[in-house]
Amino acid sequence: MTTKMILDCDTGVDDAMAIMYAALHPDIELLGVTTVWGNVHVPLATRNTLRVLDIVGRGDVPVAQGAAGPLLGGPAEFAYEVHGDDGQGGAGDDEPVRAAEPRSAVQQIIDTVRAHPGEVWLVPVGPLTNIAAALAVDPELPELVAGVSLMGGAALAPGNMSPVAEANVWHDAEAAAAVFRAPWRIIMAGLDVTMRALITPEHRDRLAASGEAGRYMARILQHYGDFYRDVAFGTWCCAMHDAIAVAAAVGALDVRSAPTVRVHVDTTGGPGHGQTLADLRGRYRGYPEQEGAHCTVLLEIGDGIVDEVVDLIAAAA
Repeated sequence: MTTKMILDCDTGVDDAMAIMYAALHPDIELLGVTTVWGNVHVPLATRNTLRVLDIVGRGDVPVAQGAAGPLLGGPAEFAYEVHGDDGQGGAGDDEPVRAAEPRSAVQQIIDTVRAHPGEVWLVPVGPLTNIAAALAVDPELPELVAGVSLMGGAALAPGNMSPVAEANVWHDAEAAAAVFRAPWRIIMAGLDVTMRALITPEHRDRLAASGEAGRYMARILQHYGDFYRDVAFGTWCCAMHDAIAVAAAVGALDVRSAPTVRVHVDTTGGPGHGQTLADLRGRYRGYPEQEGAHCTVLLEIGDGIVDEVVDLIAAAA
């Protein structure tokens, strides 16, 4: 069966790979992409999204611009050091792009979900500002979506913005708290699995030897891998991150451990701010059912998803 999907992106390097994967996957009907602040300023995220869709021949996918900063206001912080000044590893291009949708990201999310009740997966891979804002405008959304598959959080893994907090949740913890509280089905593709799904030099070379989409992806990965070499792994490679949430929604992961548990987001402003507190106390009893739990936390997945994503992009005409 085809999975209907809306991607919500702060389009840096890993978002670009997730967009290509979703746009090219034969079992995904990409109904739209919405953009949000996070890796880069939202106008740049929008421009990058439109360009990536053009590269894979998906100019038919509507793109709507969303939030420029956190849900409750305050400063917006970005990750240009990770994704380059252009959000594309400093290796993007200046090709013209089409205009984004005149409607807002929130309106596009609501309109699309209501046009396909019960069928649409929301796949946010940046700060959760747009999703929380859409929920505030239309509180019935949890009853109308198939689920929310998000890249964010960490259950057992260390954080990447603080010792305990992952960037997408940390950037707008209040928005994340609202999303995790809402009674929809959630798949949390956090650092427990995304930091183990690594793009290697062999993957980069495979992309570089392929078509336009693959060559573009190989170029923008260089800076991204350099960053991960210096701050995380000690050798050139990079975490795939966002495409894992896409793969989870379409059922393309070999899931080894993924309990459904209660998850709370710390919004206290203290040292635990932005932490996703997953109730894993049942691990010694095989994770018995928890009352009110609706978040499936990916803890372990099998190898192979990186090869699948790379091969799909490399095979694009």
